[in-house]
Amino acid sequence: MDILSVTNLSKNYGFAGNTTKALDDVSFHVKEKEFVAIMGASGSGKTTLLNCISTIDTPTGGNVLVEGVDITKLSRKDVAHFRREKLGFIFQDFNLLDSLNCEENIALALSISREGGDVRGKVNEMAKLLNVEAILNKFPYQISGGEKQRIACARAMVKNPSLILADEPTGALDSRSSRILMETFQTLNQKLGAVIFMVTHDANMASFANRVLFIKDGKLFNEIYRGEGTQRVFYERILEVIGFLGGDLHDA
Repeated sequence: MDILSVTNLSKNYGFAGNTTKALDDVSFHVKEKEFVAIMGASGSGKTTLLNCISTIDTPTGGNVLVEGVDITKLSRKDVAHFRREKLGFIFQDFNLLDSLNCEENIALALSISREGGDVRGKVNEMAKLLNVEAILNKFPYQISGGEKQRIACARAMVKNPSLILADEPTGALDSRSSRILMETFQTLNQKLGAVIFMVTHDANMASFANRVLFIKDGKLFNEIYRGEGTQRVFYERILEVIGFLGGDLHDA
């Protein structure tokens, strides 16, 4: 089953006679239990693509279906409901509330969705899975960047969304914290079946995914699957495609 289906997606900026085509006829599908990374040079359109999928931006043409629902045709009220119920967001800068402790930050996602039941139990279950139980009573300013991002992952996953969208989630982390976060993503993907769609410029981080999409000048340039090979082999294949893209690792 396709969780995410993007068909002939385009996005133009500007006015008649002076437009920039940020996305140009992009099509792909993401199935259940997939962990997909998207890479491309700055200005290639990867963030615009993420914004169109998340309903932050409105495409010029094409369709975006999440679990069969075309989100490009939703009303403003339905968009708000879609974001609350179907999406989980993980950002580069964490977006935690400093006035709430970590437990309250995670529970906030359930409060916004107006979920009843054992809220504390749900929070504790997710905290145990992501190994952040010991810091639930701490505030964001009292914990490390890597811990903040794992709290952000718990907040994104606690309401069991259909799709997790991650925008450069390791951008503010050191290499050790980045690896721990990617291992956390793999845990969410493999144990909970979380569908993750991640924008990254880092080939090493992308090698944790099952599949990598490459975008260039607003078009889907290539895609590769990890398959049964090792992460190291997949990383080297990613670097090869980056070379074809015409940029070095730091540009991708």
